[in-house]
Amino acid sequence: MIITITALKGGVGKTTTAVHLAAYCQERAPTLLIDADRNRSALVWSKEEKLSFRVASEAGSHGLIKKYHHILIDTKVRPEPEDLKDSAEGSDLLIIPTTPNALDIDATLKAAEILEPLKANFKVLLTKVDSRTRNGREARKSLEEQNLPMFAQDIPQLVAFERASSRGMLIKDYSDPRSRMAWEKYKAVGGEVLP
Repeated sequence: MIITITALKGGVGKTTTAVHLAAYCQERAPTLLIDADRNRSALVWSKEEKLSFRVASEAGSHGLIKKYHHILIDTKVRPEPEDLKDSAEGSDLLIIPTTPNALDIDATLKAAEILEPLKANFKVLLTKVDSRTRNGREARKSLEEQNLPMFAQDIPQLVAFERASSRGMLIKDYSDPRSRMAWEKYKAVGGEVLP
């Protein structure tokens, strides 16, 4: 399966989602995460060699693809409409992470405007949701009113995600009281991708 994680705006949890879904997919079959972002965040995350799956640059992935059952692609931030069209044609599923922030929601709606006429298979993932506020519920309602396909699970806003990435590990391997819960949320998303 080829899964592309993309967004028209940075800071929405794109790489965090790519890394954690790659870990979920790896539990089912060999998985390659292609870091196509200029920031190379997934490659930096993998430098500690604590991840269970392979991470490769876009240029370095060509000879590797045929060896893996699942391919996840962490795209560049702010892809051009042509890039989104290419991703739609070359992927089984596009995942668009977005935070409850109004600017991020707006960027997600713009991505959907590009993808819907292509009949692209995409789903929106609500990320960085603060459970202490109503923003997550309001954002979900707003997106659902636009008839956008949504993952049932939201991803919480936790400092532990940043700390885990700086140590090159998954949230489930980071010592924090809420890490297990956060991993369970990504597992639930993974269950919707690979039932």
